[in-house]
Amino acid sequence: MTNVSSTATNTGHHNGSEAPSLLPAGFTEATVAVNGIRIHYVLGGQGEPLVLVHGWPQTWYAWHRLMPALAAHYTVIVPDLRGAGLSDKPAPAMGYDAYTLADDLHQLVQQLGFSSIRLVGHDIGAMVAYAYAATHPTEVYRLGLFDGPLLGVGPQLPPRPGIWHPGFHMTPALPELLTAGRERDYLTYFFTHFAYDKTAFSTAEVDEFVRAYSAPGAMSAGFEWYRAFPATAARNQVSAQTKLAMPVLALGGQHSAGPTIVATVQAVADDVRGGSVPNAGHWLAEENPAYLLDQLIAFL
Repeated sequence: MTNVSSTATNTGHHNGSEAPSLLPAGFTEATVAVNGIRIHYVLGGQGEPLVLVHGWPQTWYAWHRLMPALAAHYTVIVPDLRGAGLSDKPAPAMGYDAYTLADDLHQLVQQLGFSSIRLVGHDIGAMVAYAYAATHPTEVYRLGLFDGPLLGVGPQLPPRPGIWHPGFHMTPALPELLTAGRERDYLTYFFTHFAYDKTAFSTAEVDEFVRAYSAPGAMSAGFEWYRAFPATAARNQVSAQTKLAMPVLALGGQHSAGPTIVATVQAVADDVRGGSVPNAGHWLAEENPAYLLDQLIAFL
C-alpha cells in the first residue's frame, strides 16, 4: 500500500460517520486538506493508482462491492466528493461545479504522491472524472465514464418518463424544504426507480446512503451539485474543443444510458469503447457488479 502523505489525518472517531466495519478488508480511511476544505477518502491495495468517483445520492461506499477485487491490481483511492459523506460541506459560494470537485481530487492525488492515474466516475462522478481528464489530460492514463451525462456537449440521453429531478434539484431552497425529514423515502425512490433490478440495493446499502444524506447540510450540498450544472456545462463546451486522447471506457445500463453513451462520449474523446451493461439500469455497480468488474479489469 502506498504511504499516505503526512498532510492526511486519520478519522479516529466516527461522529455520525460510516462505521469502521463498512470499510472493506485491507482499506483505511483518512482526510486531507484541499482548497480550504477537508476531503475524506478510503485507500487500499497496491500498484498504480486508481481513483473511483461516486455520484448522487451516494458516497465512497458506492464502490464497496468492487474495491477488494480492484485492490488486488491497483492502489484504490475512493473519495467522498465535497458535500458528501465525511467530506466538508462548504457554502455554495465555494463552488460545487464538476471542475471545482475535480480540482479537489487532483489535489488529493498530488498529496498522496501520485501524478498519472486511472480514473473512473459514475453519474455525477462521471462529470467530475471528465472535468479532471479535460483539465489534466496528460495525467489520466485510462478514463471510465459510467452512466452519466456530459452536460452541454454531444448527444444527450433522450427525455423519458421519470427524469424530472435535475430541474427540481436546481430550484433554490424548495428541495431542502420538501425533503427534510423524508430523506429515506426520497432517496429510496431513486434507488428503485432508476434500477432495472429493483432488488439490487441491500437494506444495509440503502441505510448507509440514507444515513450519510441525513447528516446536517448533506441534502443541500447534493442539490448544489445540480445547481452548478450550468457552470459545468459552460466549462464543458470549452473543454470539448480539444478531444481527449487517452482511452475511454464508456458504459451505461442496458435500460439506462447504455444505448447512447458511446456516441455521447465520442463528442469529447477520440478513443472510446464500451456500450451497455446487461440487465442493468443506472446503478451499474449494484445491478451487475461482476460484469462491471470484468470490464474494468480488462480495460484498466
